[in-house]
Amino acid sequence: MKNRHLTLICAAVAVLAAPLPALADVAGNIAVTTKYKYRGQDQSDPAESVLPAVQGGFDYSLGGFYVGNWNSSVGFLGGTEMDFYGGYRGEFGPVAYDVGLLHYYYPGATSAADTTEIYGSVGYGPVSLKYSSTVSSKYFGIVDGQGTGYLEVNAKWEATKGLYLIGHYGTTQFSSDAKAGGAVNYSDFKVGVDYDLGGGFTLGGAYAGANKKSTYGDINKSRFLLTVTKAL
Repeated sequence: MKNRHLTLICAAVAVLAAPLPALADVAGNIAVTTKYKYRGQDQSDPAESVLPAVQGGFDYSLGGFYVGNWNSSVGFLGGTEMDFYGGYRGEFGPVAYDVGLLHYYYPGATSAADTTEIYGSVGYGPVSLKYSSTVSSKYFGIVDGQGTGYLEVNAKWEATKGLYLIGHYGTTQFSSDAKAGGAVNYSDFKVGVDYDLGGGFTLGGAYAGANKKSTYGDINKSRFLLTVTKAL
């Protein structure tokens, strides 16, 4: 099963690596992490604090417009998450902005968990603020999830050459209908460091988790994460 998941991820990366017009910029990456967490929640067996995931993707950009794909092995549904997105980013004076659409797809599984969001962000210096809103009828399988919002603040500051301090805080606010069905709002965090090893390699260490563990169980447990990324 793991080999099939890795094959799907590598195939997606290979397709996206196809030649593009000379004016387009292409950026890619591949990574291995000790545990995949998203919005503070484990994306694999919560009984295991270490369960490596293989991840990778590409971005194509032309002017301010971009499209991309990112993939990861997961521990549920078909075993693979594939994200497809597109949007426009730019700057207005010292303020950076980004708007777009993101679709989460789980091949080999029912479409119940597939989710689509629109998002917008603004950034100033090392800090950015982003809001994502669910436009699909379900939020990762939660019925009546349309209108669920995720607000996050992110910071990345270069403390010294090649060493970056990372901070993140986010909050998931479910739609009123989803909350009526039992969904519970929660918040998540992440603090860590990234170190540029040279040659396109980055080593990252972080501590991440979420609150409301009494409701969600160990899926929201805080964990230490180690990630090695190679830029392509």
